[in-house]
Amino acid sequence: MHDVNNEPEEESVIDTSKMNAEKASTMRITEAARETAVSQKSFAGQLFMGSFQPHLLFPFPVQCLEDKIIGDHLVEKVCLFLKQNLDPEKVDATQTIPEKVIKGMAELGLFAMKVPKEYNGLGLTQVNYNRVMIAISSYCGSTAVLLSAHQSIGVPQPLKMFGTKAQKEKYLPLFREGKISAFALTEPEVGSDPGKMETTATLTDDGQHYLLNGVKLWCTNGLIADVLVVMAGTEAKKMSNGQQIKQITAFIVEKEMPGIEITHRCDFMGIRGIQNGVIKFTNVKVPVENIILGKGKGLKLALATLNTGRLTLPAAATGMSKYCLAVAREWGNDRVQWGLPIGKHEAGSKKIAFIAASTFAMEAVTYLTSHMADDPKLDIRIEAAMAKLFCSELAWKVIDETMQFRGGRGYEKASSLKARGEKAYPIERMMRDTRINRIIEGTTDIMKLFLAREAMDPHLKVAAEILKKNVSMENKLHAGVKLAAFYGKWYPTQWLNSSLWASHTDLGELSKHFSYVETTSHKLARTIFHYMGLYQDRLERKQNILGTLMEIGTELFAMATTCSYAKFKMDDDPTDTTPKYLADVFCLNAKRKISRLFDDLTDNDDEKENKLAKSVLKGDMKWLEKGIIWTED
Repeated sequence: MHDVNNEPEEESVIDTSKMNAEKASTMRITEAARETAVSQKSFAGQLFMGSFQPHLLFPFPVQCLEDKIIGDHLVEKVCLFLKQNLDPEKVDATQTIPEKVIKGMAELGLFAMKVPKEYNGLGLTQVNYNRVMIAISSYCGSTAVLLSAHQSIGVPQPLKMFGTKAQKEKYLPLFREGKISAFALTEPEVGSDPGKMETTATLTDDGQHYLLNGVKLWCTNGLIADVLVVMAGTEAKKMSNGQQIKQITAFIVEKEMPGIEITHRCDFMGIRGIQNGVIKFTNVKVPVENIILGKGKGLKLALATLNTGRLTLPAAATGMSKYCLAVAREWGNDRVQWGLPIGKHEAGSKKIAFIAASTFAMEAVTYLTSHMADDPKLDIRIEAAMAKLFCSELAWKVIDETMQFRGGRGYEKASSLKARGEKAYPIERMMRDTRINRIIEGTTDIMKLFLAREAMDPHLKVAAEILKKNVSMENKLHAGVKLAAFYGKWYPTQWLNSSLWASHTDLGELSKHFSYVETTSHKLARTIFHYMGLYQDRLERKQNILGTLMEIGTELFAMATTCSYAKFKMDDDPTDTTPKYLADVFCLNAKRKISRLFDDLTDNDDEKENKLAKSVLKGDMKWLEKGIIWTED
């Protein structure tokens, strides 16, 4: 049989010759795992190239009635069950989700929400799955993470996407019974850098098993998981240029396999009920048939799984923000100071407006990307990353504004409020639970770099033959001619294009915002091009510039999505004009943010701050640390 896993990898368009060996190795591993197909059906991706394609957002996708009814019934059941059986404050205090609750959720099929019906699962669409997660996240963050880690990145999602028939038949039915799964990627020395992975899988002499050895950190559900997806390094693979590339392979590992040891349970600031810890693998014997997707395809599997898996975070952010909006409305009316409810004072009104508009935008982004995930023809790499970045950052601001609005009562624990007879709004707990969203499944900084790589890809492909080493001068000249022809046509259109006369009148009062997105997408595209020309191969080190450009693109995507969602809502009920107000306020705030971001590209102190940071790292300013109580082990 022909083994596709032994075929040499194509050389990346990124030049690694000027990188140190460690960085070059990591870059080759990451590039080999990327999805390389260029999608013309990514609205957000096309924005970076100044290609405005509103037909990809209009009309806003609608859940069919049959699917909506399924979601309505399940959300109602879940809400009722949790309110009757789960005390989120007690979960936070005891760090434990009661066994009866886990059992009850299993009976509702919540551990099999994403499992296809043919394997006795609920077979939910991504839209309905996220509707359930919105509800749960608004009530108990720990419970939401238990379910999300289990099936958004745990075993069900990878198997659903890449599992063999035998793997699916063996494992997927288990989750309807309440079996729990986990995903083990991170290690003590491995965060976003796969090149540092130390866990190994060595093929036995008989070729029937792999021996798994290593330590995994921050494995959510790992302490109670019945089955895990574990990433491990397997034998290196030769690239077409003769270089060796480290292979990372995904294995299905059962907790009953000898050699698995839980060495520590981690204790966190928030989501304190999760079972997260350190797992040690010592000569764990895993059958070769437990490899998912193929040898050396582990990182590709992880990236593909996360594209959909990280969509739970926008849903969680939306659920929390909806709760904050309800709190702001109630508290804004009930609390009277200086003769007026605090919500009617201008300072309070501004906070309420921000919370409401932001929640509407997050809901729009969550539902759009959920519908996109349900369409197998769509590439959601960029939209999913933007949704995670946008919603996790904005939700943190929403919870912060809500706490400020509540004052001391926001800072006080809900259990304490309840004990003294006040409404027990859990804003303090929600703030602790929400903070992790800016870190897990791709930190904000990593999301920006991921987006930058995807945004630059069309440019890199155009210049591929010029960038590659060992290309003849003749081929380079031909490539140069093609490069000049492409940019000779593309660049002028970033100045003179349809945005100069397009009006988008079908959006009514929101048309000005949609026109702004179109015009600014061209400005963003040519700005990216200018910085590529200015810094060339040094641009990848200008992380602040890249991050700022990606933030601009993300805000544009959110603006366009919010306008589309508002139109959908108004078309559905023409008597309700509130969606227009919500979208208008959000877009006005987003425009101001985008203006500041463009200014930040040139009005910054990056060089001085980099110099200052280097000085701090050298220890030049240790004198500034004097006068504190320093704890050292």
